[in-house]
Amino acid sequence: MEAANAIVPGMIRIVDVIAHPLTQTLPRPTVTSWGVYSQVSIVLVEIRTDVGLVGVGETLARFSPKAYVELIETSLKPRLVGQDARNIGALWHSMRRSLSGRAGGMLVEAIAGVDIALWDIVGKAAGQPVAKLLGGMGRDIIDVYAAAVNWVGDDEADRELERYIDEGFQRIKVKISNPVREACVRIERLRKQVGDNIELCVDANWAYNLDEAVEVGHALYANGYFWFEEPLAPENEQGYEELRQRCNVPLAAGESNFTTHQAQRLISNRTLSVVQPDVARAGGISETRRIAEYAAIHEVSYAPHIGMSGIICETASVHLASALPNFRVMECECDLSPFKRELADLPPGCLRQKDGTLDVPGKPGLGIEIDWNAVRRLRAQ
Repeated sequence: MEAANAIVPGMIRIVDVIAHPLTQTLPRPTVTSWGVYSQVSIVLVEIRTDVGLVGVGETLARFSPKAYVELIETSLKPRLVGQDARNIGALWHSMRRSLSGRAGGMLVEAIAGVDIALWDIVGKAAGQPVAKLLGGMGRDIIDVYAAAVNWVGDDEADRELERYIDEGFQRIKVKISNPVREACVRIERLRKQVGDNIELCVDANWAYNLDEAVEVGHALYANGYFWFEEPLAPENEQGYEELRQRCNVPLAAGESNFTTHQAQRLISNRTLSVVQPDVARAGGISETRRIAEYAAIHEVSYAPHIGMSGIICETASVHLASALPNFRVMECECDLSPFKRELADLPPGCLRQKDGTLDVPGKPGLGIEIDWNAVRRLRAQ
């Protein structure tokens, strides 16, 4: 069946769920406060149906991808095969009940890959892009920022910053870490280097304790950075609340949250100015949409996180950004990794963006076609 022209009435029965563990070597390492990442993984979820439609999704499984495959094939697949792919909500709740205990971790990341694939199928069946199915704002173009200037030596950091400016980005993220004094010096130096016409933000990847974060926050505010991302460990919600009281720079976080319940506290009291769920972690399109809509009620902005992910995660995030009312800006990872460059017919966002904006795919479903030869090649690694 030609997916682009498909308008499918009636039931769309799931006949198979296949989890592909993929590993890539990054063209250049990502360097953060956590360390140096040169090789990461994802799981590509493929769902086949009895009407010939195939949906694809992505699970954030940076390490031990075969463990996710085992979970999907033994715990989730039996709850999916034979069911109607259109019943995304019912299937989500069924998968959630496959393991007891507090929601999160590998289970919700695995569900995310399935959920994205189901939305892909439903979009293809309706002949509509996912962004239209979400019934939202109808944006055809979204704003993006370059990610990221790594926590590397000054000369290399300068080259990375200039590269993003040369590529036309109007907004750029900078990675920072300890020592605090070095981070504050870099914050000031990069602002002077780019002037006031380029917007800058930082990502600390949980590098600091509260007092350190306050000192860095003051430097960021003094130099006009538009947010301070993940300064503290995600569990330290009280610390985030105190940090909000002690410095004026807007706080951003949420990529470590799995569900709306986990994001609720810091959204409802407006500690966060920006929430950043990752669609390949936070239960897929369905749960990420709930997080963002909950944030919209509390006048908190939504900014999709896609760090070290693949083209499926990136594209699903673009559809959400197109649809949700409180969307602010989306991360545009510039690593040109095989997961973004080789897996599908759609080029990665960093190659498609123009002057810091990105077009929303208009084909049915996610709007991408997977290169299955590339899947086999990345599995072989």
